[in-house]
Amino acid sequence: MSTDHSPSPSPMPAEPPPHDEVIAILDFGSQYAQLIARRVREAGAFSMLMAPDTPIETIRQCNVKGVIFSGGPGSVQDTGSLRCDNRIFELGVPILGICYGMQLGCQILGCDVNQAKAREYGRAKLTIHDSSDLLTGIPSNTAVWMSHGDQVLGLSDQFDTLASTPTCPFAAVRHKTMPFYGVQFHPEVTHTPHGVDLLRNFLYEICRCDGTWRMADFMETESRRIRERVGDQRVICGLSGGVDSSVVAALLARAIGEKLTCIFVDNGLLRKNERDLVEATFRDHFDIDLRVIDAADQFLADLAGVTDPQEKRRRIGHRFIDVFRETTKSVDGGATFLAQGTLYPDVIESGHGYAGASANIKLHHNVGGLPEDLGFDLIEPLRDLFKDEVRKLGEVLGLPDQIVWRHPFPGPGLAVRVLGEVTRDRLDLLRDCDEILLEEIIASNLYRSTNQVFAVLLPVQSVGVMGDSRSYESVVAVRAVESQDFMTADWARIPYDVLATISNRIINEVPGVNRVVYDISSKPPATIEWE
Repeated sequence: MSTDHSPSPSPMPAEPPPHDEVIAILDFGSQYAQLIARRVREAGAFSMLMAPDTPIETIRQCNVKGVIFSGGPGSVQDTGSLRCDNRIFELGVPILGICYGMQLGCQILGCDVNQAKAREYGRAKLTIHDSSDLLTGIPSNTAVWMSHGDQVLGLSDQFDTLASTPTCPFAAVRHKTMPFYGVQFHPEVTHTPHGVDLLRNFLYEICRCDGTWRMADFMETESRRIRERVGDQRVICGLSGGVDSSVVAALLARAIGEKLTCIFVDNGLLRKNERDLVEATFRDHFDIDLRVIDAADQFLADLAGVTDPQEKRRRIGHRFIDVFRETTKSVDGGATFLAQGTLYPDVIESGHGYAGASANIKLHHNVGGLPEDLGFDLIEPLRDLFKDEVRKLGEVLGLPDQIVWRHPFPGPGLAVRVLGEVTRDRLDLLRDCDEILLEEIIASNLYRSTNQVFAVLLPVQSVGVMGDSRSYESVVAVRAVESQDFMTADWARIPYDVLATISNRIINEVPGVNRVVYDISSKPPATIEWE
């Protein structure tokens, strides 16, 4: 039993992936499952998360070069614990079991797995006894990260011991006749310094992968798939200027050219000059059929007098669907396909399979699902990719840095950063503050080292002194966070001199603001956005 925590295992793929070689990762509920997948891809092999009960026939069809069993929160001793088909060993491909995955594989192959004398969580000293294949090039004494309650207590005579720790005699093992390897520790986490070396050994020394997972190759393969699927039909892409929808649009433009129509809805809630950036990038640089819909008056009318953040989201979502629906009717010749920027984590977290459609269409504004009666078939060319891979693809496609590396922006736009009622004047005030903030963050070379930076207009006023007069004006909060996955986040330690410059500029240059505060709340308990 490990102490991993995850709500549910990942979904089963619905059809084989379009890749020459795949490392299948059976996810037994580990909090690190996506991290394993990322580490494999970073090493140059394509990985795909699968449910543990994925049929052997499906795995066999996926060009699998190797299989990894992830960790998990359960115990192999428990009734109803997650298990895989024992026939997986008949595939004849190498298998690496990690933590729970090691325990399960060893149990299936005749070892005794039971509760250890004490749960083990944290750093441990690993001593290597056999440095061939899996542990090649790793120091004989190194640190590893443990997280388990059960462990292999009785090793079958069909296994060799590769490494041990003071409390775990079988910390790394290898079957003598089958290509099964097991490690009780987590090689995918940064707390295991040589974990990446171990994974690379598994991929290249044992699975004999070619290391062909490259963004340029993905771009060519996916472009070809899009062309074959679309044929003579047209595709509509909802464009926001965010990195995901921008990369989708650029990839589609490369693949099908004039068969693509992009729709950009200006809802009046955008960042300063965002509409100009989108038009310059996609209409001028990529020569895309871009329809810009000016619907600011409609959105702002819907928001008049509304202060509840959920009601804001609801109204924005409904209006967006209406505007989008009406705009699609004007596309010459009609369109068969709708493209969206679904990413691999979206697929996993939605509980849907590799090639199935996501239940809730996020589209580019993340404001809720489009109704099914729109009648489009979905194209989701990024559904195999993690966020950092999307950025790499954007660079390969030639998108400008200010789009590829821009920070996330909420689906309802500035409506959730203007606390209280949303008006044109309050939006303009916030845009000016936000522009100054980002200018100084970029000038201080802090933009890429932070993950999200923005200003928030608070629904309060405070007393101040402007010149020789007493003022009673707005308060602006500055939010800057660092995060790996946005599930958790810590407030960024922006240098005091940079914060001072930001505060001085906002107060001096933006009429109506006399106080700037800095948010030092982490997530949890706070959220990243203030709404």
